[in-house]
Amino acid sequence: MSAIRWVFTLTCPDQPGIVQAVSTLLLEHDCTIVESQQFVEREAGRFFMRVEFEALDPHVTADTLRAGFAGLPQRFSPEWRLLEAGAPQRVLIMVSRFGHCLNDLLFRAHSGALNAKVAAVVSNHANLRYLAEAYDIPFRHIPVTPETRTAAETELSGLVEDLEIDLVVLARYMQILSPDLCKKLDGRAINIHHSMLPSFKGARPYYQAHAKGVKLVGATAHYVTPDLDEGPIIEQEMARIDHSLTADEATTLGRDAECLALSRAVRWHCENRVLLHGNRTIVFR
Repeated sequence: MSAIRWVFTLTCPDQPGIVQAVSTLLLEHDCTIVESQQFVEREAGRFFMRVEFEALDPHVTADTLRAGFAGLPQRFSPEWRLLEAGAPQRVLIMVSRFGHCLNDLLFRAHSGALNAKVAAVVSNHANLRYLAEAYDIPFRHIPVTPETRTAAETELSGLVEDLEIDLVVLARYMQILSPDLCKKLDGRAINIHHSMLPSFKGARPYYQAHAKGVKLVGATAHYVTPDLDEGPIIEQEMARIDHSLTADEATTLGRDAECLALSRAVRWHCENRVLLHGNRTIVFR
């Protein structure tokens, strides 16, 4: 039987002895460290840690490890999490009319590049049903109008619970989630948008940027919060453009940047490499 690999993340006030305490606990449970990263945020005096390790003793279980970590000295005031590294996170992808990010995520998940199991695709339009069905993924069409918005969110919320979703990904889902739903999905919903806000709002932003002679286009992947497009940033990607490109070519580059930024953010989240720190993130890449 191969050793089970685990991921342990921790954040607490910075102080001496944290790394030693964690390492000693792992040694006592016959575990070997595969990867270890830590970071101290000096201004806040906050310590962050991610440890990936293998349990060599087949009798060591999640409950055994959690009991051990629960015994960390209370002076650390630790906030920690333990997950099995190989267990894929259950993901629900939301999309509207543009399918580039959806297509990219479905391919990566199908090929094993993401530690994720796409449980469903939800859209307020039906045009991308074929893409989900090509990967044998259930597709749910939930139309959204001003009159049905509350009912649509209730249906979506129920789907998240019924499918035991770990992460919701807004892969160019062009509807604003209510503050209540944002709070319910706090820390487990990721959005992607172009990085030219607030200069170019509304429809066809890359065409607007092209018309203004912009030299850089990019994308930002972030956690969803009630503050529209202002959640903690996980990843950003950019591409250089110049006068030789058409507006269509600039748009293609921008959409490529969206795919890259979003897929990295989803991968790092699903590998438990992202720790929240107020309106920022600590990403152990």
